[in-house]
Amino acid sequence: MNRLLLACALLAGCTPAAQDMTLPAPANAAITVVERGWHTDIALPTDELTGPLASLERDYPGAQYLVFGFGERAYLMAHGGSGEMVAALFPSPSAVLMTALRAPPAEAFGTGDAVTLRLNQAGVDRIASFIWQDLVQQDGTAERLTDGPYPGSVFYASNETYDAFHTCNTWTAALLRAGGLPVEPHGVLFAGQVMRQVRRIAALQAAGTQR
Repeated sequence: MNRLLLACALLAGCTPAAQDMTLPAPANAAITVVERGWHTDIALPTDELTGPLASLERDYPGAQYLVFGFGERAYLMAHGGSGEMVAALFPSPSAVLMTALRAPPAEAFGTGDAVTLRLNQAGVDRIASFIWQDLVQQDGTAERLTDGPYPGSVFYASNETYDAFHTCNTWTAALLRAGGLPVEPHGVLFAGQVMRQVRRIAALQAAGTQR
């Protein structure tokens, strides 16, 4: 447990590096970032999905959004057991939890926990490609591990390694960066670090500001 306290202390000292990217020109595509306690997810509208990632919605007719979250495999699949929490601090296999929603994320998770960001379709495509490349694949099919904890959810094996310095929130920030949004993933470990950047971008977009 001392190692757990030490790791938490190290994490608390990490903050994102300053960044100065311009916002992409507003477009008709959008994604939603969801805050769920210490965890963040990213929701992609199914009508904006192209490429191989779109194949994941085939088992969920009527789904409006696919929500993706990254985590340490044993911890995520055990739904947060204390033993798995300690193991998650060290490099270990990871998984991606996908949840299909028939309603907008704000309705499913609460308006205060879901923030929508606008970007162009090319940005959505890059995010979708990032997620797809992160999944373990066999003959062009994502490796399904087991059903998830919610109706319409499933765990997929991930190629990435999870550890105390590469968390679900680092992954979310990297996805947003890949989509062309001015999010700095370096040093991001906690949900609050992601959501502060996300809410700032959302406010700038609402004000029509390009910086």
